[in-house]
Amino acid sequence: MLVKWLRENTYAAGLLAIIRLYIGYSWLTAGWHKLTGEFDASGYLANAVANPVKGPDGNAVYSWYVSFLESFAIPNVDIFNTIVPLGEFLVGLGLILGCLTTAAMFFGIVMNFSFFLAGTVSHIPTDLFLGAIILFAGFNAGKFGLDRWVVPFIRKTVFKSKAIGHRA
Repeated sequence: MLVKWLRENTYAAGLLAIIRLYIGYSWLTAGWHKLTGEFDASGYLANAVANPVKGPDGNAVYSWYVSFLESFAIPNVDIFNTIVPLGEFLVGLGLILGCLTTAAMFFGIVMNFSFFLAGTVSHIPTDLFLGAIILFAGFNAGKFGLDRWVVPFIRKTVFKSKAIGHRA
């Protein structure tokens, strides 16, 4: 019942727009500060490896993630120095404009989980909760945004050839 309301109700679309703007502003400003400042993820990544999330037994809970950071993220820190600020900025822009909203929120949640697995808590649980609401809402989350025109256009142009193929 709640998911149906989130996906179809106009009042829900208005509430989702407010949530979207709130989260979007947070992402946009975080990305902008990194894009215009001296951002370097190497210290953050090294700290996440040196101080992994530990369980009650003292062992690393996400040892697979620590291995990923050691073997891929740290050696390729230049890639992360580019994609993290750009990704944060684009997620924020997509949410604020209501353009490709569910895709933007999906990638925002992926980044939040990455930060969470690295041991950062901050406002991430709240962002994950609000982000899940936006994902559950689907198209309705961007109804009062550019998705009103972008999503139907994509459905008509990108998926048109697939529909023709099914008729044959």
